[in-house]
Amino acid sequence: MKRRDFLKTASLTALAFAAPLRWSEALAEDGQRIFTLAYPAGFPDLDPATSFSNDGAVLANAYETLTRYVPGFDGADARIEPLLAESWESSADGLAWTFKLRKGVRFHDGAELTAEAVKASIERTKKIGGGASFIWAPVETIETPDATTVKLRLSGAQPMDVAAAAGFAAWIYSPAAMDKDNAWFNAGNSAGTGPYKIERYEPGQRAILTRHDGYWGGWAEGAFDKVVFEITEDTVLAQSKIENGEVDWTYGLSYDNLEGLKARDDLKVVVNPSFETLVGMFNTRRAPLDNPKVRQALAIAFPYDDVIAAGTAGFGTRAKGAIPPGIWGHDPDAPVPATDIEKARALLAEAGVAEGLELSLTYATGDALEAVAGELWKANLEQLGITLTLQPMAWEAQWQLAKADPTAAQDIFLMYWWPTFVTPYDYLFNLFHSEKAPNYNLGYYANPAFDTLIDDANTLSATDRPGAEASFKKAQRILIDEAAAVFIVDKPNVHIIRSDVKNYVDNPAYGHVTFVHEMSR
Repeated sequence: MKRRDFLKTASLTALAFAAPLRWSEALAEDGQRIFTLAYPAGFPDLDPATSFSNDGAVLANAYETLTRYVPGFDGADARIEPLLAESWESSADGLAWTFKLRKGVRFHDGAELTAEAVKASIERTKKIGGGASFIWAPVETIETPDATTVKLRLSGAQPMDVAAAAGFAAWIYSPAAMDKDNAWFNAGNSAGTGPYKIERYEPGQRAILTRHDGYWGGWAEGAFDKVVFEITEDTVLAQSKIENGEVDWTYGLSYDNLEGLKARDDLKVVVNPSFETLVGMFNTRRAPLDNPKVRQALAIAFPYDDVIAAGTAGFGTRAKGAIPPGIWGHDPDAPVPATDIEKARALLAEAGVAEGLELSLTYATGDALEAVAGELWKANLEQLGITLTLQPMAWEAQWQLAKADPTAAQDIFLMYWWPTFVTPYDYLFNLFHSEKAPNYNLGYYANPAFDTLIDDANTLSATDRPGAEASFKKAQRILIDEAAAVFIVDKPNVHIIRSDVKNYVDNPAYGHVTFVHEMSR
């Protein structure tokens, strides 16, 4: 759908007569303020129970969790802050957690937030068992002794205050939505307590959210009445939109263009640490990548320094395993392979791989860094007689291809991972734990010893963090030794925002989520 068509369907008549103006300014004349995002990827699933992709950017404005994670940078400690829960406590053994709910909170349909609603949300999410529902896996029973008290009894000690702050599957939703199915949510309906409710969802095109007047957090002067997510996979188009004022926020633009954007008075280039690592998942189910020597050869043929220089203009840093800095379990002493074409050639010879090998690599259309990584890796592999076919795809298509049939899927899958909730287990479990049906283990890695190591470390994490951390680091060394993936770069968060937008704060615990209610113009 073209923008002109969108304007018609949105009934924004005033805007049609105000072509030179920005959407928000035009709509302000009608008494509304719009915050528009050029988002580089689509939103595959808006069901709060099963959503586990970029859709968190939408849901975080319509739904809320019991708690919220605040990162610890610049000398400050990370902390968990109240959201729908005002307070919480755990038993000494970490097996029982009690959350006291905030009073006066209502869902979009007018229903009151109660302990029973929280219980039903968790139980529906667990029962469906999709997406990131594993965050509630330790919960054995849920008691609601009164309307504002929720007691969780666990099968094993877990930091549930952190799990309850997750960017996926931790959403609390209205009792009236408990019997709704996935199709109902993906038809553009929402049932959260968040500041915005979903007004319309057009898959592959846009999501439009409108203000929830009864929001418990109230509304500041200049707050936005609507939020429009325009899916814009073309980075050149996204840059054009932010430069000419069609949108207020975007990310994923070429790093080479950032200096030019910084020079503009009407834009801000916001650079923060992220919890986001770019990895290349090797298809371990299919020859010859089922051979660790071949994977090791491809890993040391990767042009790390060139990709960081050309792909991030020096903003990125070498990844040391799966877990980025800023999260406990990061291993600063992990070995990082140097690019060595001749050593790679020798490893391929040891593995019996002759010249003429053809491999495929998929990456998300519109991601400039992934495109650079693919092109430079391809050039290095050509020196080894390997043809790497690059397949840029819309994220949803790339993900579906990888999940459908590993034996017919890509050889290498480029992707970023940011945390579901901030624990090393989240990275190692989702990307590398054995699973029957692929979800995010898109290299299909399977190692029972590795599984046991991280599962035990996770159980230990609530009572013996140093012991758990040692095990998580040991697990990462296994992945590096076996070249389960190529760990490329710890990416900074670089977001471009219109300079007249106030109070923008990036939180890397929630990948590329913009909490619009906190901002104003």
